[in-house]
Amino acid sequence: MSATTPASRVLYEHPFHESIRAMLRLESLFERLAELMVRDAALDHHFALATIFEVMDVGSRADLKSDLLKELERHKTQLQGYRGNPNISEQALDAICARLDQAHDALNAAPGKAGQALATNDWLMSIRSRIGIPGGTCAFDLPGYHAWQQLPPERRRADIAGWAECLAPLAQALQVLLGLLRDTGITQRMHAAQGQFQMRLPEGRSYHLLQLRMDGSTGLVPEISGHRLMVSVRMMRPDADGRLKPAAEDMDFELTLCA
Repeated sequence: MSATTPASRVLYEHPFHESIRAMLRLESLFERLAELMVRDAALDHHFALATIFEVMDVGSRADLKSDLLKELERHKTQLQGYRGNPNISEQALDAICARLDQAHDALNAAPGKAGQALATNDWLMSIRSRIGIPGGTCAFDLPGYHAWQQLPPERRRADIAGWAECLAPLAQALQVLLGLLRDTGITQRMHAAQGQFQMRLPEGRSYHLLQLRMDGSTGLVPEISGHRLMVSVRMMRPDADGRLKPAAEDMDFELTLCA
């Protein structure tokens, strides 16, 4: 996942295990959904619906919900250990713990997997079954869907907001967890000599997410790989056809490891 940051700096994130990978994918989908659902065009609302179906697909992993609930509990237990520390604000602790409790209770109360309530809507499921087929949602295939797309924008927005509401507990849990995870990171200035960088990770410490920030104006793209013992970064440059080729150029960047 990457996002543009101020001063032409680009942020790249690399997950160290599958659970964080799924969380980042879902976060990206929720960000896209938030952008699309507030617009007016029927085409934007078509892709908002497609995004809801993608969230359902990614969120269908059997252990995702239990993983998120365990992570919320783990963070709360960890934070409770700071009680009585004179360097920690009790008011700030209370606020974060309240957010964790709220996210945990909402997600725990949500029935089944992500979007399970939508699976009983035959009309939506008929769209879902065809939306992955090239041209599969044409008016002659789904006349009811075509008619819905002709409704006033405010009516379509209200419908999408209603359908997305059952995904809100998942979105809230992701926002809290990923926010706390990113806050744990300590940023270091690093240097890739001739486009190559390697670093051994401290033993006994479990990292979940790597963040890399670099100057986007260089045109270089980092190829990141990592596991619990080692992190490697190789700088790449796209050729005329967009294929990434190794670039033997020195490059400074910022590296953040989040636990």
